[in-house]
Amino acid sequence: QLLDTLKGHQDEVLDVVFNSTGSRIATASADGTAKVYDIERGRCVATLVGHESEISKVQFSPTGCQVLTAASDHTCRIWDSITGQCLQVLEGHTDEVFSCAYNYEGDIIITGSKDNTCRIWKDNYFNDPTGGQQ
Repeated sequence: QLLDTLKGHQDEVLDVVFNSTGSRIATASADGTAKVYDIERGRCVATLVGHESEISKVQFSPTGCQVLTAASDHTCRIWDSITGQCLQVLEGHTDEVFSCAYNYEGDIIITGSKDNTCRIWKDNYFNDPTGGQQ
């Protein structure tokens, strides 16, 4: 049986994922935004705006504090899942990024691109909300 319908994107939804507790869902869309929804309330709690084109993949960090997105603008972004603020932009791919994932600990990210490469990154905000900035 249908429990709810989450609305808000202006173009097709390309990816969806639950956080580890099942209390939130993140969505990725061809409209260039990602959204975080609170399941209990059935409403959007954060809209992630900053990519220049469609977002193909979305992933929660293991703690659920961050959301990782991959997009056709050749970048991935790390976002605060509560405020929707962009924390870090992962630049270096030369073509669309289709896939991204956190390691189990949440401090390392891997991205996969149409440029025939996978890149491994450090999450500068892992256990440090300042991103190492003093």
